[in-house]
Amino acid sequence: MRKRLILIAVTLFGTGLSVGVASAQEGEGSLPHAGADIKNIESLQRGARNFMNYCSGCHSLKYVRYNRMATDLEIPESELKANLMFSSEKPYDTVNTAMPADAEAWFGKQPPDLSLMARARSVDYIYAFLKGFYVDKARPWGTNNLVLPGTAMPAVLSSLQGLQKPVFKNEPDEHGSANMVLVGAEPMTAGAMKPEEYDQFARDVANFLDYAGEPIKAKRQSMGVFVILFLLVFFAFAYMLKKEYWKDVH
Repeated sequence: MRKRLILIAVTLFGTGLSVGVASAQEGEGSLPHAGADIKNIESLQRGARNFMNYCSGCHSLKYVRYNRMATDLEIPESELKANLMFSSEKPYDTVNTAMPADAEAWFGKQPPDLSLMARARSVDYIYAFLKGFYVDKARPWGTNNLVLPGTAMPAVLSSLQGLQKPVFKNEPDEHGSANMVLVGAEPMTAGAMKPEEYDQFARDVANFLDYAGEPIKAKRQSMGVFVILFLLVFFAFAYMLKKEYWKDVH
């Protein structure tokens, strides 16, 4: 019985480990790694500032309240009201956008709420999207995106990042014919930020949206360690109790 329980535990652990490794390998190389750290309060504070100043004009966070954000990110209420609340006067309000309803006519679709974007698409996706705009004169706004081709969103951060031009590579298709394939983008004009500064800007926004998707995530992860330790201790006592009850049977 003991050997069977150990075999089951090892099998389950090995299966979970192999699935995790496979998922990591699948995502590796397809998107740049954002290096998100939900426990990095300074990064989350910068990300909140960046989001509210550059993103909240079009995008909302309807599942996040200002006062909860201020508490979790250690933002003083005075700074919250002065620098982060642009579309509401009450700290207990959710983060709503000031974008009017006719935005759909301007962009082709209503700018989405980003509360769960990190959970739906991943933090790496957001980071890559913010860095992936390039000049495309065929598009209505004159830009396109490597991660989301045909995006309706204009390159609103181009003043910070600068403009990028597409990079094409000649690759053969399945029939052996030459085919020009878009493989990336490279700087064309400089922006207000240096490349490493804009990288940090995008990482902070992605990190903040990871927080917005699950504000309790950091607490849940830290609590999970104690839960596992409790279960291990409980298992040890349960096993010793089992041996005590069954010692006469064997």
